[in-house]
Amino acid sequence: MIITCPNCMKQFKIDASQIPSKGRNLKCGSCGHAWFFKIEEESSELLTLKDDHSNNIIETKKIKNDIEKTLKYKHLKTNNKTAEKEKKSGSKFFANLVVCIISLVALIILIDTLKEPLINSFPQLEIILLNLFETLQDIKLFIIDLFN
Repeated sequence: MIITCPNCMKQFKIDASQIPSKGRNLKCGSCGHAWFFKIEEESSELLTLKDDHSNNIIETKKIKNDIEKTLKYKHLKTNNKTAEKEKKSGSKFFANLVVCIISLVALIILIDTLKEPLINSFPQLEIILLNLFETLQDIKLFIIDLFN
């Protein structure tokens, strides 16, 4: 039998044979509240039944139908979210591609701006930087020829 403390609502599992028919004082092990408990009080609340069982069956069927409709709706909603995620992932790819291109252009501009100090500090970079800028000039001419 499960008994609930009326003060803190903590529940305890107690053997029914430990409580006599006339009742017994109990003390909550959690909050220390003491109260008188009688088995008849608890059992009278548990034995109240509804007379109309046919309405319960109909209500149960309605609840099941509502649950099925909700699950179908959630399934459709999940499918829509998956489709939206796929669309977003496609657009994320192009967004990331644009960010990479812009970052690369910014790096090239930064290197071009600092070309002289870099060559003065690292003389072996002069050939590499000249080759880089010649390659970029060739790519620029190629792109211009594509659009003309």
